[in-house]
Amino acid sequence: MSTPVTRRVLRASLDSTSKAFLDELVPLRYEHAHLDDGLPPHVRAASALRRLAHRLVIVQDDVDALAVRGVAGDVRPVLLPARPSGTRVFDDATGNKHEKLDLEACVVLTDGRVVAFGSASTPVRERLVVWTEAAAAPVVVAADALYAEVRGAVVDGEMRLNVEGAVVAGRRLLLFHRGNDAPRGSSAHVNAVVELALDEFASWLDGTAAPPRVASVTRVDLGAVDGVPFGFTDAVAVDAERVVVVACAEDSACAISDGPVLGARVGVLDARGLRMVDIYERDGAPTRLKVEGIERRPGSDSVFDVVVDMDQPGDAARLGRLVWEWR
Repeated sequence: MSTPVTRRVLRASLDSTSKAFLDELVPLRYEHAHLDDGLPPHVRAASALRRLAHRLVIVQDDVDALAVRGVAGDVRPVLLPARPSGTRVFDDATGNKHEKLDLEACVVLTDGRVVAFGSASTPVRERLVVWTEAAAAPVVVAADALYAEVRGAVVDGEMRLNVEGAVVAGRRLLLFHRGNDAPRGSSAHVNAVVELALDEFASWLDGTAAPPRVASVTRVDLGAVDGVPFGFTDAVAVDAERVVVVACAEDSACAISDGPVLGARVGVLDARGLRMVDIYERDGAPTRLKVEGIERRPGSDSVFDVVVDMDQPGDAARLGRLVWEWR
């Protein structure tokens, strides 16, 4: 008999006495043209990032390529296996948005494997991408069984599963569901943090075990701005017990559409709860940028690398700095 899923409910608190600041935004453009590979000249729709040794691995949600930024600022693509059509870009303009993997989250396992997670908001997005620097190319892994376990524990039929963040925190794998698919005002319009055992996930990924069971689900109310709820966009572990999260209030109709961003927040999740602050730009205005990914800078708990999705196909995603003295 399986162990019941532990369920919790959490409401984030907003600390209006503190602020986080976003600056040093630079466009992410490839060092060399890759038109023969079917790529645009820049990173677009950046959705997550993780540090791998001294480099940053950047995930894109509508392009079949990872991007790696070196210490000198050079950016190179890591191509996913080619589709039969040869297409690598997926959007409304080309009429193939429904085919995109929608990679939205990323972790680096203890053995060095980079694992990017599809959002699972549609069946084609129920895939993982696994890459190591020693490999010739990333591998796309069908993960419908894994996502079925998560979906069964998180959603109740009123909304799509929408995985937007993932972190390794000690022996736990945490997945962050963005609850932006239910009708506005519905009780289902709630985010969630899903806990899995990291060793069970790794064994499943190796093909030696069944998908990991969900150990716990914490439903999280992140608040709202002008009636638009905040939703998780990414997270990063500070240590085994504390996780820094980012969230945006995006006025979109559902989990598979975009909309204007009305605000962004960063917070720390630990045993005491979730404390959040608004993110401002250096001119003193609250940011309206879609902060999609976050990673710690080496040697600091208060300075983070972030990626911003400009939501314009012709506009390069930005890499920036987020500063928050949260201790």
